[in-house]
Amino acid sequence: MKPNIFTALLMVFGLTMFSGCATVHTWPDDARSAENKMVAIQEKIGDGLKTGALTPDQSQMFLTTLKVIRTDYTELRDKRVYRDEWSKLHGRLDVLGNEIDSALARTTRIQEPRSDDRIFMLQRKIDEARISGRLPLAEERGFQTRLDSIRNDNLRITEGGRTATPDERADISGRLDALEQALNRYR
Repeated sequence: MKPNIFTALLMVFGLTMFSGCATVHTWPDDARSAENKMVAIQEKIGDGLKTGALTPDQSQMFLTTLKVIRTDYTELRDKRVYRDEWSKLHGRLDVLGNEIDSALARTTRIQEPRSDDRIFMLQRKIDEARISGRLPLAEERGFQTRLDSIRNDNLRITEGGRTATPDERADISGRLDALEQALNRYR
């Protein structure tokens, strides 16, 4: 009977050692990959908030979820764990990324900001910066000239109720983006 117990204990010990050595490791590639995914997700959230594709509530919800995942990531990083722990973390990051993509696509289709609204908003920014003294006179004139040019092109494109082509919308939007970025330096 003693040899059977000894053999059984030896087998259990051997299996434990073998399975533990084979599957419990540090997984630096998985850690790097998770870190890259978290950075990409955070950038998506920031871009979505900046463009208005995500509401502040949506972005806060996504950031909270990302924070929980980041906490779990910190616990796993540089530790000896089973690979399925990293797989679960990557799965959670993928689900969060898909939820953000879905929210961005839904909002972009429904609430694409109109050029007229953006032009009005930029005009207000120029006026507020000029009144507050943050914008030098020469810069204000340059920004106003650029905005007037964009406004005139937008009016010409949409004249008579005509719908702008995707290329025309992209051109106007790109010019508005560039002007807004330049204006943001004077906040």
